[in-house]
Amino acid sequence: MAKSEKKKKKAKVEETGVVKVEISTKVKIMTIRDDSDKKMAPIIGYFPSGYDPLKDHVNPESNPQVNHDVKIYRSLNTRNPKKPRMQLVVRDSGSQVNFVGTSYSGEATAPQLCNYALGVMDKETGVLKIVPIAANRIFRLEPKIGELEQPGKEFHEGEVTAAETVDQLRNLTLKYSTKANIRRDVKIDTLRQTADLETQQGLDYKLKKIKVNKEALQDIASTINARNIPPYDLGATTSEMAYPLNKIIFEGEWDYLLDIFELTQVGSEVNPDVYPSFVCNRIQKLKELEDDVKKRQMAGILSYITHLIKFKDRNSMDGVSSAKRHKFPSIFLRKFSSMFGSNERRFPDEKQKLLISYVLVLSMFADNFRSDPSDIAKDLRMGQISLRPHFEYLGCKFVRDNKVVVATLPLPLQLHTTKRKRRR
Repeated sequence: MAKSEKKKKKAKVEETGVVKVEISTKVKIMTIRDDSDKKMAPIIGYFPSGYDPLKDHVNPESNPQVNHDVKIYRSLNTRNPKKPRMQLVVRDSGSQVNFVGTSYSGEATAPQLCNYALGVMDKETGVLKIVPIAANRIFRLEPKIGELEQPGKEFHEGEVTAAETVDQLRNLTLKYSTKANIRRDVKIDTLRQTADLETQQGLDYKLKKIKVNKEALQDIASTINARNIPPYDLGATTSEMAYPLNKIIFEGEWDYLLDIFELTQVGSEVNPDVYPSFVCNRIQKLKELEDDVKKRQMAGILSYITHLIKFKDRNSMDGVSSAKRHKFPSIFLRKFSSMFGSNERRFPDEKQKLLISYVLVLSMFADNFRSDPSDIAKDLRMGQISLRPHFEYLGCKFVRDNKVVVATLPLPLQLHTTKRKRRR
């Protein structure tokens, strides 16, 4: 009991000896945000090269002309207005070296993993201002020689025109897009091209000076429109020149007719479900050719015949299934569509006869102008009797060779003409 009373007495003595002092200070905290155009968060720039801009300001009387010009450039045309592209330029009046830092290159492009803020306490007013510092506002000032009155090409005065936007998209497509998109843009540009008045007048002036060969135009009209057959030469001395092959298969098209040649080079067999029976029956003859040039030419002819037959099946009711999985090179699909095709599902009879004429002429080339029409008639889904007038219309005649009737092309070329019956 005595000990507890002593403790109580000591506690009373201590309480009476303590002086309580309460100081109340009111601090107003103000957070400044970078939301308006007038107020902007601080920018920090540092010199990694070791340059000290305050070195000459220790004794300003020794060099009074030293003056540093600090400018901040801000992009007006930006996708994200909250984070515009910026440039900080520090210029020394006594030197041609400018120190430039950007918010879109260098360390400023690193991901922002934390937030920074700068606090300033004003004791007189009792206001604590907290100003945020974004990670992309810390600029690395790199030295650059030369004057920099205006920022880079990223900054334009005023709005970007539609033509500039199209040019930028075109350049991006050429650099980073696929070949299909590049070809599409090139095709669109060619379709949209319009000649100006001066160029058009110059072309009209040049066209007036050109002499027109009317006889050649008449020959072309009679050859293509009236006959409805492939290009021919009535004065040809050989069967190969009667129907020039270079006017049927153009020079740039042979590079797209290498599928059969590559199959024979590898030793693979030709699938009869993919290629017509006429082509399959000539593969052995193709393999026996020793001349590489002739072998490549015959393989190209057989491949061209395949595309023609598949294009015919594609536009017919009974053969659409066989051409469903056939892959046409785009160059031939456009060519055949312009020559034989139409907007309708089935092309007209005149175009169909023209396609058959092309197939028969190429089959004569493949058989050295002594062709058995049995397999090609099967591929064209026609009978041999109904196919015979098409051969005769091209100037061919039928002869018997070892109990087999074959079509030949005698010279000089005499095209079939329709005879009118006389009225009695």
